[in-house]
This record gives sequence, structure tokens and C-alpha cells, in this order.
Amino acid sequence: MRVTELWRYPVKSLQGERLRTAELGPLGVAGDRQWALFDLETGFGLTARRVPDLLFAAARIRDGAVEVVLPDGTATTDDAVLSDWAGRRIALRPATDAAPRYENLDDAFDESSPWHAWEGASGALHDNPDFRVTLVSTGTLGTWDRRRFRANVVLDGEGEDALAGTRQQLGTAVLDLVEPVPRCVMVTRPQPGGIGRDNGVLKTIHRERDGLLAVGAGVLRPGTVAVGDELQPVVD
Repeated sequence: MRVTELWRYPVKSLQGERLRTAELGPLGVAGDRQWALFDLETGFGLTARRVPDLLFAAARIRDGAVEVVLPDGTATTDDAVLSDWAGRRIALRPATDAAPRYENLDDAFDESSPWHAWEGASGALHDNPDFRVTLVSTGTLGTWDRRRFRANVVLDGEGEDALAGTRQQLGTAVLDLVEPVPRCVMVTRPQPGGIGRDNGVLKTIHRERDGLLAVGAGVLRPGTVAVGDELQPVVD
């Protein structure tokens, strides 16, 4: 399987940016999930689980700094502008090791279930500390838009599920493919570009894939990956 797309999402739950090459390190793709919009009343980082409209803004890194692009095209880092858009007092802040940092649902499948504080990973706002990079194949996606699943690496072909528990080289980096990724209501959310709300996506994933889609990986050896690179097993 070869890389067809590379993505990073600098701000938690915002749209990301497509890359031709990416640096992979202990925290995953450089700049990925390194910031969040924090609700100043609750102290929690916001996610599109709680605030679906976040998916209609985007984040990008320019000259080493992050900026948010609002739905009207305004690019900003000004907390007052961001708060006016969000309709609540928020601040753009980098990931820290302070916990809890955001909220999660008790039942990933049920939006009406209670919320609880969630620490996630240290150093970056990944939901699982073992998953710093996520990979999905076009064969697994089928007709679903890959943007629903916010994977860092999109591969051609199929069969990434079977690679869980193996070490794979991608570009000059080495990954530890841990296990498939549990999915929640995020994949049902509407997004720009004509992606509508679709509860059937999550129902199908639970019915046909035990609630799992894509594979989460840790980075064993930092390196560079580019579109066109082949995922290859590491031979001891």
C-alpha cells in the first residue's frame, strides 16, 4: 500500500491541511493536534463532539505558527475574533500536559449519553496515547469521504486492519501499528464541501466493523514521509 494523501490537523476538531511531505516524531505528524480552542468558562478544550460547528473552521501552520481560518475566510489568532465566531469566550492555546483537557461521551455511539473529563495523550491532543498517527486505506473507506475520519495517512489498496500488531516503515519513519481505531459520533458530523450529517456511517461501522475503522500507530523512529511512499514491514 502506498500513500495517496497526508493530512495534519493543527487545532483539535478543526479542518486540517493536506501535505505533500510530513515529518513524523514522537507526537505524530509535526504540528498535528498541537492546539485547541479552550472554553474559558469550563476550562475544557472544545471538540466537534460537543460543538459540531468547529468542523466548519480550519487550521493551518504558516512560518511555524498556527492560525485559524473561519468559514467566511478570515484568518486569525485573535481570541476576541474567535470568541465572536463561536458565541462563547474561547482562547486558542497549545496542548499541555495539564488534565483534564477536553470532554468525551460515556457512550461513543450515543450523543445523549453523559459527558466525562478526558485526558487523552500527553503533548498533543490525540484521543489515545498509543495512537499518534492514524492510517486508513481507500479500500476500507469505499464510498465514504475520507474527511469524515480525519486520518493522517490515506493509503491505496486495502488490508491495514491485518497489520495491527506489526512494525512498518513509512518513508524513513518506523511505525508501531497498535490496533484499529474506535469510532464515535464525530464521523456523522456535517462538514464543508457537501458532507452532510449521516448517522448511518457510524451504524454501519458498528454493525460491520465492530465500531472500528483505520489503524492507530505510534512512532518508533522519527522520519519523513511523502505521498507515494510505500508501507513496508520491518524485518528483524
